[in-house]
Amino acid sequence: MPGFLFVKRDRIRMKQTAPSADRNMGVVRDRLLKIVPETARDLLEVSSGTGQHGAHCAPAMPHLRWWPTEFDAERLASIAAYAADTPSGNLMPPQQLDVTANDWADAVRPERTDVIANINMIHITPWDACTGLLRGAGRKLSEGGLLIFYGPFRQHDIETADSNEAFDVWLKSQNPAYGLRFVEDVAEEASRHSLSLSGILPVPANNLIVVFSRKDA
Repeated sequence: MPGFLFVKRDRIRMKQTAPSADRNMGVVRDRLLKIVPETARDLLEVSSGTGQHGAHCAPAMPHLRWWPTEFDAERLASIAAYAADTPSGNLMPPQQLDVTANDWADAVRPERTDVIANINMIHITPWDACTGLLRGAGRKLSEGGLLIFYGPFRQHDIETADSNEAFDVWLKSQNPAYGLRFVEDVAEEASRHSLSLSGILPVPANNLIVVFSRKDA
């Protein structure tokens, strides 16, 4: 089954590697380079996993500071190890973040951010993690700021790839609260927090990049 849950560890530096990150970080980097404006100064990555995405993407965007976050202590150590080896200097030290906490937007730096990126999280967490992320993003993003999701999604009236259907069944067998989210459901919840759907971009392996922008009422 999918290898995103299984990691290898560098025992000396505490680095972890996830096969899914190995496969997609080049795609993530290339798409972010097209989506993130050059005027952006801060990108907050919510749920940074092993830290591979930040280490791969931050050097390609030297105009901004990349702020990684995680909840798990081992993952935080892995992210810190990657940050220590990233020569560009714009990959910031990791911060602990519980996305379901009501006040998480006030608990991490920077005070406001131009971009929030969330990669391969909301399908492997309960729905309240997605709603918590959207709630906090509505507070954390600057006016016009972007919330960028990467991962597998469903869409109404669009047939889901067989591989994604099988993945969804497997996820639910691990935890009934997991599963691929409908873009429309995420968009409806996002609208409650001053976030509007601004783009859906297909990427390899039947994944999507889904972009929301923040607009003050």
